[in-house]
Amino acid sequence: MAGTMYPPESIYNLIPREEVKFEKPPRYMSRFREQVKLEKQTNKAPNKTMGPAKVEVPSPEKYLHKHSKEVKSTAKKNVFDSVDEFKPRKPRVPPKSDKPLMGIHTKKDFVKTNAIESIMAVPRKPQPIYVDTKKGDKHLMEKSGLVPKYLKKKDYGQTPEYLLQMQEEVKRAQEEYDKYVQECMKQGAMKQLSDEERKSILEGLKRNWDDLHHQYQGLSVITDTTPKKYRKERLELEMKHLERDIDLIERYKTIYIASN
Repeated sequence: MAGTMYPPESIYNLIPREEVKFEKPPRYMSRFREQVKLEKQTNKAPNKTMGPAKVEVPSPEKYLHKHSKEVKSTAKKNVFDSVDEFKPRKPRVPPKSDKPLMGIHTKKDFVKTNAIESIMAVPRKPQPIYVDTKKGDKHLMEKSGLVPKYLKKKDYGQTPEYLLQMQEEVKRAQEEYDKYVQECMKQGAMKQLSDEERKSILEGLKRNWDDLHHQYQGLSVITDTTPKKYRKERLELEMKHLERDIDLIERYKTIYIASN
């Protein structure tokens, strides 16, 4: 075969060589071998896992009877113990000595009374329902969500208690902050920025942003060199900082500056 590889031919391969026999090392024998054998013999007992060699066969006369293995109690069972505790017991049978009341008559005309009550009774109002299929499936209107029952609540249109509580907490926090600012201003640690200073700072920031934006628009479209790339990134970063400062000053009308 083309894929078979043979060693290179040499004349030295014809010289007979002595066979080298490798001797196997001696088999490992534990020094605790005899002790383990002794422990195994001492712990071994007959019928330990498989049971006795011969099992006594039961007599055919002593076959298994029904309910023979159930535990039988010697105490007498009361009849009333089987009655369920949750069910009310029926009244006892009256004795023969109890006699019903006899000779009681009434002059009430039940027919006339029932007729008068039915005439004077107020008719019941039918429950409002709605039908949602062509086969006439009816459902109660109250559970459908179409009844404006929330409009009839006592607290409808009023501010919930948790919102009032949150407003009080915000108001209290604002008062504490104003008190802290006033104390700092009294100590000379902070001063409030006037409207003129705020407007001048805002105009200066916007003017600087316009200058940077003009420089940014003058950049080349293709940033093929490293200096162009660095200049573009620097202008974008400076414009972003100015936009953040302008937004901060425009958002808050009252600004405090530390005198330190």
